[in-house]
Amino acid sequence: MVPKRLAFRLILSLTAIVVLAEGIFGVISVKTQEDQLLRSMILGADQLSRAISSATWHSMLADRRDAAYEVMQTIAVKQGIDRIRIFNKEGRVMFSTASDVGRQVDKRAEACFLCHAESTPLVRVDVPTRARIFRGEDGRRRLAMVTPIYNERACSEAVCHAHPPEKKVLGVLDVGLSLGEVDAELWRIRLRVVLVVILEVVLIGLFIVYFSKRFVGSPIRQLIEGTRRVSSMELDQPIVTQAGGEMAQLARAFDDMRIRLKESMEALNQLTRTLEARVEDRTRQLQRTQQKLIQSDRLASLGRLSATVAHEINNPLSGILNLSMVMQRMLKEDGVPPERMREFRSHLEQVTRETERVGRIVSDLLAFSRQSRPRIGKADLNEVVRNTLSVIDHKIRLEGSRVALELEPDLPPVYGDAAQLQQVVLNLAMNAVEATPGGGDLRVRTRSTSGTREIVLEVSDTGIGIPASILPKIFDPFFTTKEEAKGTGLGLAVVYGIVEAHGGDIEVESEPGRGTTFRVKLSAWDTGAGPSTGAGSQDHDPTLGGTP
Repeated sequence: MVPKRLAFRLILSLTAIVVLAEGIFGVISVKTQEDQLLRSMILGADQLSRAISSATWHSMLADRRDAAYEVMQTIAVKQGIDRIRIFNKEGRVMFSTASDVGRQVDKRAEACFLCHAESTPLVRVDVPTRARIFRGEDGRRRLAMVTPIYNERACSEAVCHAHPPEKKVLGVLDVGLSLGEVDAELWRIRLRVVLVVILEVVLIGLFIVYFSKRFVGSPIRQLIEGTRRVSSMELDQPIVTQAGGEMAQLARAFDDMRIRLKESMEALNQLTRTLEARVEDRTRQLQRTQQKLIQSDRLASLGRLSATVAHEINNPLSGILNLSMVMQRMLKEDGVPPERMREFRSHLEQVTRETERVGRIVSDLLAFSRQSRPRIGKADLNEVVRNTLSVIDHKIRLEGSRVALELEPDLPPVYGDAAQLQQVVLNLAMNAVEATPGGGDLRVRTRSTSGTREIVLEVSDTGIGIPASILPKIFDPFFTTKEEAKGTGLGLAVVYGIVEAHGGDIEVESEPGRGTTFRVKLSAWDTGAGPSTGAGSQDHDPTLGGTP
């Protein structure tokens, strides 16, 4: 894996180049010295062959072969000479220091092939061509030099053994030399070259490492540290580097960027402080304006509430006043006439109902406007539903609505204030009745959920429904879709406050034209533990009727 740092990559690249260059140089050097040694050896072999020919020339001319062979035998025992052989024209070994005299040599043999490779034998052969290098049976390299013995004029005119003049070559002198010393020297040369190359690579590598770190690695680290300080918004320290040239220019460019960034940040901070001051000033102005608007809204809400409450209370009070005047006229000194007793009682019941209506309006208003602690205890939700619906059964039947109860048998009790839960059922049921003008179906259902220990109260109607655009506002205080003087907009706000004070949750699903379902979730009573964290308790002091 190639290192990511520039200095390391530079060092590796330069070192690889140096190793490659030194390797090529070493190979070329070894090859050159080997060629020089071999050329020197070939020249030496040629000189030796000529010296042997010269030494035996007079003996051969006088046909004293024994003397010539003795000279060659004496030379052959010298160190470095493997063998000396003489071939005649027909390729027969006439003399040999290797005990192969008389052996016929094939013209394709390595000693003859140099001249007899073509159909017409060569007469004149240069020195490099007459030399051959081969490996012997022991695997060592050897150098053999072939020297033709020409038919000189002295030989062709001699009386003792005259050769015809047209015969150009009388034989061949083959001198074999060992290349052991040459190979040993070549091995020493290779070893020296390898050591020199390694030493040069190490020294150059050290120089590369030093200068790369000195002029590349250290400046880059300084630039990186400087840019990191800039990225950390530490803009007071300048970016400097000890290197020169392009690195110094790069450092100056980064430092110029730091200075401009510092100036921009100072200007931005100044602008921010100015904006913060302006925002604070505008915020104070908005707060004062908001206080005025809140005060105005409170006064307007109070006016709407006062008008609504006055209207709502005025109607039953007017009825009570009229009924009391009628009852006063019916009342004689001796009491109510028997024939009008039934009518009197009817008027008295109406007075009672209207008085209860006034009390309910005042109770809703007080429940919304004051803080009240729910008296948490074990409450039977089914019993609360039955009692509440029995109270408003007359009102439901007058509206032409039909009630269907789906109360789960053996429903676990809930944490709650039975009186406040009765108010929840009453408000939800009356809203459902009023949402079905002309009569409709009202369903009240209770059930428990396994695992979550929740008790669910559902109040559904088949009325006009609630548009999706106003659904999020239905729990807001004073929000109502009823006609003027027919509602205060406090009923659902009171319901929401009571449910929240009990640590419960209320959900609503509605579809215009198909009805609405309110779903209240309360905590089930657990005899092994007190009220849950979410439920209200004796120490809980919620504000009823709060905005969700």
